[in-house]
Amino acid sequence: MTATDGSDLWLRRFHPAPAAPARLVCFPHAGGSASFYFPVSAALASDADVVAIQYPGRQDRRHEPNVEDLNALADRIAPVVAPLFDRPVVFFGHSMGAVLAFEVARRLQGDGHVPAKLFASGRRAPSTRRAENVHQRDDDGIVAEMKAMSGTDAQVLGDEELLRMVLPAIRSDYRAIETYAPVETTVDCPITALVGDADPKTTIPEAEAWGGHTTAEFATEVFGGGHFYLSPRAAEVIALVRQAVQGAVTVG
Repeated sequence: MTATDGSDLWLRRFHPAPAAPARLVCFPHAGGSASFYFPVSAALASDADVVAIQYPGRQDRRHEPNVEDLNALADRIAPVVAPLFDRPVVFFGHSMGAVLAFEVARRLQGDGHVPAKLFASGRRAPSTRRAENVHQRDDDGIVAEMKAMSGTDAQVLGDEELLRMVLPAIRSDYRAIETYAPVETTVDCPITALVGDADPKTTIPEAEAWGGHTTAEFATEVFGGGHFYLSPRAAEVIALVRQAVQGAVTVG
């Protein structure tokens, strides 16, 4: 694969570590941006070259058209990520980002690029089904969903002008993940599913169903908390990711 969009558009390095022995590629949630992973980058800068994906339609890419189809988004991201496999790579995706990371991994393994591990956080397995229609709600309905999930900066939710600016990207992301057709396919990398025990979007059995999507090892880690359990449990999540990154270097 060759990148056609330019890695400078898609990839964000908040703490560049070009000499790091491994890479961590992070995929944001619906409505999220690369900066969500700034604390992860800061914590793991000595262990990995941490790269966060920046989707079109937000922050410095806000003037670009949103991508409303998750498979189309994976098609665009995969060739940008492929050159990062000059060293061991770990994928981490939260919510929509978990499925996107899975779809990117599916595309890359055909070229021999297999992540050392994929962390699927806060999202049910790609084979599970739920009827969801957040993307069809009016603006107030989407804002109510964002508040319920507690994953959006309170400053954004309280700033009407800023909120109206980001709503199109949020609606687009919800459309992308809610219209994603369930699949039964697998990837060749180990998967660890992370889930909050009170997550209204993902039950523990739905998270455990990720085990059917890998031909390699699988594990589930359950944390106390809701959909964004990983914010208050950041230290524990980062410890797991650090262990995977260091293990990837040892195996590699």
